[in-house]
Formats: sequence, C-alpha cells, structure tokens
Amino acid sequence: MNVIATELPDVLIIEPKVFGDERGFFYESFNAREFEKAIGLQLQFVQDNHSRSQKGVLRGLHYQVEHAQGKLVRVTAGEVLDVAVDIRRSSPHFGKWTSVRLSAQNNRQLWIPPGFAHGFVVLSDSAEFLYKTTDYYTPSAERCIRWDDPELNIDWQLTATPTLSAKDQNGKTLKEADLFP
Repeated sequence: MNVIATELPDVLIIEPKVFGDERGFFYESFNAREFEKAIGLQLQFVQDNHSRSQKGVLRGLHYQVEHAQGKLVRVTAGEVLDVAVDIRRSSPHFGKWTSVRLSAQNNRQLWIPPGFAHGFVVLSDSAEFLYKTTDYYTPSAERCIRWDDPELNIDWQLTATPTLSAKDQNGKTLKEADLFP
C-alpha cells in the first residue's frame, strides 16, 4: 500500500496495490497489520457502512462528539469529492479542510481520524460509498456543521445546488458547533 499525506497531517490517502489483467482486478481493501503500520496507530474498526447516492447529493459535514469515530472511506462505484475538516480546537490546523477525489477507478481510500468532521458530494451519476468506523454510530452524539459555512469556505467543486437531507440543511456553523478540545 502507498500512503500519501494531505494538507492535514493526520488525514491520509491510502492507495492499495491493485493487481489487474484482462480478467479484471484484485486488491486487498483492508489489512489491519498493514494499515496500523501505515498510520502508526493500533485501531479496531467496529462498524462498516455502505451508502448509495445520486449525482449532486452532498452528505455532511458529520461527526460525533462522544464516541468520536475515525473513518476509513472508499468508493466502489462512481466518484465523490471527499472532505475532512479539523475541528479540534487545540490543533494547529483547526478549521482547515482537505478534499480528495475518491472513485471506483482510482481505488483510493481516505483515513479520517477522530476529531474531524467529514462529508462528501457525488460527482458521477451515482456513487456507492463504503466506510469503516472506529466507534459505533450513536444518534445522541451526532453533530453536523453546515457544508456551506463561510468561515470554512470549502470548494465542493459544485456545478449546481446540492441535494441535502433535512439534517444537513440544519447544520450549525463552525462557531456555533460543539467541537473537540
């Protein structure tokens, strides 16, 4: 596996070794020993999630204040722009964001540690998005920061107004949100 740093030192792009020929391809999408070596932490993933969304759907920016989740995300069909925002007040990168295109073609994964808000927008006609989490989904701990917060000024590479859930429409600004110390 190849590990690529992003603008945020704790957020990492993971590129698996892909073996392909005229029959198709094979790659190991997760190996705990190799992943732990790559990120320098010993973690346990406890939940896998899978979503399918249409073009223009934007999900995020989500996080949990208690039971904070680290996420290893990837796309198995289509393409998304994936965004991570550092929301740890004590971090020198507080309020900074990074984005990475993830697709079924590039097989990239993104490691987003606890303490970050996360979201994505679908760029292709549809996309299937899979992710592993280091803690369980806890509805009472779930929070949402507005995708269009002017303080964050995220470039979502949109060509039209995104489709949002009611929860995402009602997200808080970074200044209003419950954040990490």
